[in-house]
Amino acid sequence: MGMYLGLAAVSDRTIERLHADPPLVWQLVAPDDPEAIATARAEAQQPGLLARLFGRGAAPSAAPPPPLALEADEGDLGEAGDLEKAWHGIHFLLTGTAWEGDPPLSFLLSGGREIEGIEVGYGPARVLTASEPRSIASALAAVSDQQLRRRFDPAEMMRLEIYPEIWDRDPEEDDTLGYLMESVSLLRQALDDVVARGYGLLVTIT
Repeated sequence: MGMYLGLAAVSDRTIERLHADPPLVWQLVAPDDPEAIATARAEAQQPGLLARLFGRGAAPSAAPPPPLALEADEGDLGEAGDLEKAWHGIHFLLTGTAWEGDPPLSFLLSGGREIEGIEVGYGPARVLTASEPRSIASALAAVSDQQLRRRFDPAEMMRLEIYPEIWDRDPEEDDTLGYLMESVSLLRQALDDVVARGYGLLVTIT
């Protein structure tokens, strides 16, 4: 168990659909669970408190909109899109902060636009349109791995409670910096891949 950050490649057309019909985000977050979208729709149609107090039930439901028509290369980025539990440590290396930081390098935790009304784990999913990964990839390319390694500060990371709070372990027994840098390499790969496809990003923490 834990908090895992995932990245998926999505077109701007798909992003528009997600904002118009938020339950469809489950098609990307949980593609093997076809009931997730139906459950989210049912929850969205539940009457509010005032409606229940005055005896009004849910409004009759219309036929649901069609599912997302994804391109063959949209969706899961595979290993490159799975930052597992390294996401908070990477954010610290990129911004020097626990939760803040300047865009575009703060993108793992902020920026883009939320898919409103749908919790996919720890908060809603966020989407960044196709122009945004380009600026992120450019900013990240300007920061070398050597610079990122120099920013690794186990004492400060533990003080800031950077998840999963493993950074002060003996590097001879648990190379936490190496773990972060491997994940940074995957992140660089994911961004290059998304930019090459001309897509945006879906960011989730589940």
